[in-house]
Amino acid sequence: MPNLHLLSYPLQLRAIANLHLVMAILLFHLLMVILLFHHLYLLLLHLLHLLLVVLIFHLPPSPPPPSTAGSTYIPPPPLSSPSPPPPSTDGSIYIPSLPPSPSRSPSPFPSPAVVVAPSPSSPADSPAVVVAPSPSSPADSSQRKPRQLIIIILGSSLGAFFVVFVVVAFCFYLFRNKGESKELDEFSVDQVPGIPIRFSYKDLRAMTCNFNDEIGKGGFGSVFQGKLSNGTKIAVKHLNGFDHVKKSFLAEVKTIGSIHHVNLVRLIGFCAEKSYRLLVYEYMSSGSLDTWIFHRHKDRTLGWQYRKKIIMDIAKGLTYLHEECRQKILHLDIKPQNILLDEHFNAKISDFGLSKLIDKDQSQVETKMKGTRGYMAPEWLKSIISEKVDVYSFGVVVLEMLCGCKNFDSSQPEDLLDLFKRKAEEEHLLDIVDKYNDDMQIHREEVVKMMRVAVWCLQIDFSRRPSMSVVVKVLEGSVEVENNLDYDFTTPVVRRAIRVAGNQEDATGAAASPSVLSGPR
Repeated sequence: MPNLHLLSYPLQLRAIANLHLVMAILLFHLLMVILLFHHLYLLLLHLLHLLLVVLIFHLPPSPPPPSTAGSTYIPPPPLSSPSPPPPSTDGSIYIPSLPPSPSRSPSPFPSPAVVVAPSPSSPADSPAVVVAPSPSSPADSSQRKPRQLIIIILGSSLGAFFVVFVVVAFCFYLFRNKGESKELDEFSVDQVPGIPIRFSYKDLRAMTCNFNDEIGKGGFGSVFQGKLSNGTKIAVKHLNGFDHVKKSFLAEVKTIGSIHHVNLVRLIGFCAEKSYRLLVYEYMSSGSLDTWIFHRHKDRTLGWQYRKKIIMDIAKGLTYLHEECRQKILHLDIKPQNILLDEHFNAKISDFGLSKLIDKDQSQVETKMKGTRGYMAPEWLKSIISEKVDVYSFGVVVLEMLCGCKNFDSSQPEDLLDLFKRKAEEEHLLDIVDKYNDDMQIHREEVVKMMRVAVWCLQIDFSRRPSMSVVVKVLEGSVEVENNLDYDFTTPVVRRAIRVAGNQEDATGAAASPSVLSGPR
């Protein structure tokens, strides 16, 4: 931008207009960046447009028009102490002229004195009035103009900036609210059949007695027990936060809201009102699987028949997700905390907050790493996954159920997979059968056979893992487990990388310990 003090007044006005236009274009492109941050190609076009505009307005200003031929500028005489009026020879009176008006440009030539002759009707001896020219003050004029120009620039610039800022903020607010309402309208009960009931926040508060009976708590919020008007018990998951909660909320309503299976937790309804996000599930009275297999409570333990049935239920639920839905559903977070049990210990898969839908003819999909450390397949490091990541997680859960301990446990000297590999090489797998349950010890031979199913699901090469429908057939006894299984489920490098990545996921909310996203309990 050229120095405004060196420009003529019309060019100064043009520079001010250019400045305002550039500011408006900058703010307009800022709005485009906000609205179109997902479309990089449009963003690139706007940046190129902005660059061209800036280059245009940085071109040197046009020169002032040439002066008229022969005209020269004669500066006004310098200021000096006023000289006494010349003596009057004809009886006229000398009056100094007033300073020139700011609206009139000063004449380049000194103005002569104006002699006002006496009126004809006046007496003859009436003196004439002589108006003498007043010297202009270039110093005062030059000081006044830049000051006025600065005030004009600052005032109009701040005003224009404020107006455009308000417009940008208002447009962003409308865009954001429109996006949220559009997403929520997709779940309107009146428009899409099969979508669960939409509750109001006031109704859910009444059903849960003002959220008084808390039955679970985690990183994303709490779970409360309640009752519908017909007396049916429900579990209400009250989600806290924003980004993670919003994504998991939408994923869960879209996924489990439109599917039904005996081994999937039924989503009865939801609430999306202002900033509130709540999910309403069927109540599972026996809680989550982890409270029954890790011996936190001495009075909570499961015999072999119950564990075998739960393994079958999980396998059938995953088979439905992978092979029997219109789209293939990858759960991506299979773990004991997400397996819920009813009063008869029927197992149901819950928490579809991290799930992903892909086409049935799509064998793999690229996505960022998510899940829970200890249950993540090695191929997560490449971010190219398939339904076989759920098969791997299922294998870890089965092994934990058979051994009665976690895969990753800081209180133990080695991880469960390392211990299992070592005992398999020593041919002492009976040593790691759950020793805190007598019924498991009685059926140790059957338990070791079930361990082969887990090993098949834990193959480091995902192409060697069975599909979940094949696992169901193995459990039913119609198919045999593959021979020549690899007991080296993962390498130390991969294991360390997944552990580090899992810790990073835990820091953002996907905790390994029971969380509110693990479903109601």
